[in-house]
Amino acid sequence: MAKIGIMSFAHMHAYGYASSVNRIPNATLSAIWDDDASRGRAAAKQFGTRFVPKLENLLDSDIDAVIITSENKRHREMVEAAAGAGKWILCEKPIATTIADAKAMIAACKKAKVGLGTAFPCRYVPALMAARAQIQAGQYGEIYAACCTNHGQNPGGWFADPKQSGGGATMDHTVHVADLLRWILGKEFVKVYCEYDRVLHGKSLKTDDLGCVHLEMEGGVQVSHIASWSRAKSFPIWGDVTIEFVGEKGVLNVDAFNQKLDIYSDATMRHTYAPWGDDSDLGLVADFAAAVDEGREPSVTGVDGLRATEVTVAAYKAMKAGRMIKV
Repeated sequence: MAKIGIMSFAHMHAYGYASSVNRIPNATLSAIWDDDASRGRAAAKQFGTRFVPKLENLLDSDIDAVIITSENKRHREMVEAAAGAGKWILCEKPIATTIADAKAMIAACKKAKVGLGTAFPCRYVPALMAARAQIQAGQYGEIYAACCTNHGQNPGGWFADPKQSGGGATMDHTVHVADLLRWILGKEFVKVYCEYDRVLHGKSLKTDDLGCVHLEMEGGVQVSHIASWSRAKSFPIWGDVTIEFVGEKGVLNVDAFNQKLDIYSDATMRHTYAPWGDDSDLGLVADFAAAVDEGREPSVTGVDGLRATEVTVAAYKAMKAGRMIKV
């Protein structure tokens, strides 16, 4: 039975992960720490666990592992603290805002001999799992190109503060797609070009809210990707992940989050989605709990997080350089 604690509820994904821990028979949500005490106490009450006011007390307790869902900039300090305490770690994406921080986190966990996973739940979406199986089985022959999107609402708060987030929509919504393409195609990225701007929410926004990224993978695979905070507040779902693969033997379109029903309510005069079927957060957290019990690395590793971070960091450098650069 994996005893899991959560470090910070600054990121909204913490709520999905906490719910998932409570649904897994071989795990228990033992405690929550948050530097925002009111938020932490509210989360502890919501998920039926205890709130620990001091981080050192959480790490000194008998928990086996932690899920880190803090502001992006704080990932390194929290991972290093948890590794020093001998805890297995699942860290929210992007794993870090710089390549140096990501490498330091991996090194700290290797030295402490603890597992480090990156929170990429999209790997547990059935449509994407099926796409990977078909492509790797050769059903579409050689893959020549991919056209991708990841759109969402402007989350505001620390997400829009580059000092805490490391970047805007391009940072927030490119790492998922970069990881998926590496996982599905079994290739690494070699070049990237990017243009981004603040066009959707006004020039007062400190970060980019729209990014157009062109990438090249090993073997010459061409990738176009649009990352944005283009969804209106009234939009019925947070965002999307779509990929169109162009292959030697055909084209494959994947809409990752299409397991949903359209609901039109006259009571609220709103259109909403009612999700059905599989829960990718549950798949991610179940694998993490199993990794803790088995003393192994989580299936989505810290190195996977590093590779996705390398892509986003290179995208921002390419924008500043005004040309395609090597990853």
